[in-house]
Amino acid sequence: MNLPDPSQASPLGKPTEYCSHYAPQLLYPIPRQLKRDELGLHGADLPFVGEDLWNAYEVSWLNPRGKPVVAVASFRVPATSPKLIESKSFKLYLNSLNQTAFADAETVAATLRADLAAAAGAPVTVELAPLERQPPATVAYPAGVLLDDLDIACDAYQPAPELLATRDAPVVEETLYSHLLKSNCLVTGQPDWAMLVIRYRGRPIDRAGLLRYIVSFRNHNEFHEQCVERIFCDITRRCAPAALAVHARYTRRGGLDINPFRSSGDYPPPGNEREIRQ
Repeated sequence: MNLPDPSQASPLGKPTEYCSHYAPQLLYPIPRQLKRDELGLHGADLPFVGEDLWNAYEVSWLNPRGKPVVAVASFRVPATSPKLIESKSFKLYLNSLNQTAFADAETVAATLRADLAAAAGAPVTVELAPLERQPPATVAYPAGVLLDDLDIACDAYQPAPELLATRDAPVVEETLYSHLLKSNCLVTGQPDWAMLVIRYRGRPIDRAGLLRYIVSFRNHNEFHEQCVERIFCDITRRCAPAALAVHARYTRRGGLDINPFRSSGDYPPPGNEREIRQ
């Protein structure tokens, strides 16, 4: 993949000098279409709807008297936005708030909302909670079938959609999930770990083949959002479900986790319950 405008403005794969004063120019957006072209997805007529849910655990700024405020935040970027935001640039941007004074948390949220919308090219939902408000956190497992106990042999470690198949059986509606999804950062090659959740209605998907397919991403280099869209398209083309949703919860890096969700439109986005490794 050729990243857009690989200039000094990009933080990708470069040594980092942290800026602790407000710098929205640090955000580095990447056109989603670059990878969607590989999947045969052209224009605005997408086979899915959805969002990228980000959670930030290292958010801080100064109040008007110079006292630090610490908070957690979540951001929902629509899958229809023309650009995704590269995660390292997002981390650097959030760190640029550290020595910047704001009137209150609502002002910070409004600033985040405006800057992220400008980068993504679409409105971004922002929820910001200073820790003094005691925001809750929930760790939970999907209400579905865990695939990881299947005794399978694996030898494919690049995406292998040919492993996907359905069984000749009546239509089912079920949720299957696995903790064995691993991919790598497209630029740095660093490992990205995730739980993958697949909900569908259609002919039963062969579970052993599905788990082998999930494992086949193990040496694949692609951003989180792009992996989920690839999985959605591969299952759609190989298994032809009447309804489908693909959701991944990736472990955090640099105080951020990314949780892409893509759906045929038949399933709403899940709640923000954490995977145990998050």
